Amino acid sequence: MNTGVKITAFAAALAATFGTAYGVGKGVGPVGEPTKAEHAQAGHAAHEEADAGGGTAPAAGGLQVSEGGYTLALATPKTAVGTSVLKFAVKDAGGRNVTAYRTEHGKELHFIVASHDLTVFRHLHPVRAADGTWSTPVDLPAAGAYKVFADFTPAAEGAKGVTLGADVSVPGAYAPQPLPAVAPTAEVDGYQVRLGGTLDPGRAGELKLTVTKAGKPVTNLEPYLGAYGHLVALREGDLAYLHVHPNEGGPGPDVSFTATAPSAGAYRLFLDFQHEGKVRTAAFTVYAGGKGVTAGATETAGTRGTGEAAHDAGGHAHG
Repeated sequence: MNTGVKITAFAAALAATFGTAYGVGKGVGPVGEPTKAEHAQAGHAAHEEADAGGGTAPAAGGLQVSEGGYTLALATPKTAVGTSVLKFAVKDAGGRNVTAYRTEHGKELHFIVASHDLTVFRHLHPVRAADGTWSTPVDLPAAGAYKVFADFTPAAEGAKGVTLGADVSVPGAYAPQPLPAVAPTAEVDGYQVRLGGTLDPGRAGELKLTVTKAGKPVTNLEPYLGAYGHLVALREGDLAYLHVHPNEGGPGPDVSFTATAPSAGAYRLFLDFQHEGKVRTAAFTVYAGGKGVTAGATETAGTRGTGEAAHDAGGHAHG
C-alpha cells in the first residue's frame, strides 16, 4: 500500500525459508536497546552505504505534501486543543479534487495523525463528500506540532499508492515529551502485546507481535481493515512513514509483519488489533541499526469502537 515498505517479495522469501510467512518464531525475539557506540556505528555504516551508492533502503513516505501529481490540501492547518474537525482534499495535477479511489484494506483512504514527539497517535477514517472533500473529528489532548498522513490509491488507470504528509499546529504552551523507552511488552486495556523481530535499514525484516490476555494467548483476534492486525511505523525526527499489514495467517495470538527501515535510527510502531468488537493500540519504540535491530515496547492504552473512533497511543494513553 505504501512505497516505503516492500512486502510481497520478502514474504515469499520468508515462506520459502521457513515454510510459512506467518507466525515464524525462528530468529525472532525481544532484544535490548543498542549501546551508544552501536547506534553511532549503525548510523555511520548507513551513511557509508548511501555514499557508496549501494543503499537499498526504500523511499520514505509522508515526507511531502505533493507527490506523483497529487497534493494534500489541508483546509484546517491549525486547530485547538480538544475535539475539532479536520478537513482536507486530495487534488490532482490540474488542481481538481480527487473523487474516485481504490478501496484498499476496506477503506478508500487511511488518515493518520501523530504528534511530533510521537506520544499521540490517531488512526482515523474520514468521510468523503461528493465534491471530494474529506472531514473527520479528532481529539488532540495538548498544544503542539502534529503531522497528518493521507494514504491512498487513486482510481485513475495506472495510479500507484501515495502517502502524503502535512503539518497541523495546535496553539498553546508546548512541552514535547522524550521518546518513550524501549521495553519488551506493551500493556493495553488488560491485553499484553510482546514484540520481537528485526527492523533493518535497507533490508526487509520480520516483526512478530504476540497478543495475550491474563497470561493466555488470544487465538480469536477479529479482522480489522481486512487483516488481523494493522501496523504503522514512524521515524523519530522527520516522522517518515512506513505502513505495513501482516503476512498471511491468524487469528492469533501471533501477527507477523515485514518492513524495511529507510535508515538507521529510532522508530515508533503502532499496532492496531481488534478483539471482542473493539480496536486497541499497542505502541513500541524500536531502533534500527547497530547489531541487527532492537525491538521493544512502551506501555500504552487505547480502545475504540469497531474501526472508527480516535484513540490514544504511546506515552499519552496502530505494523
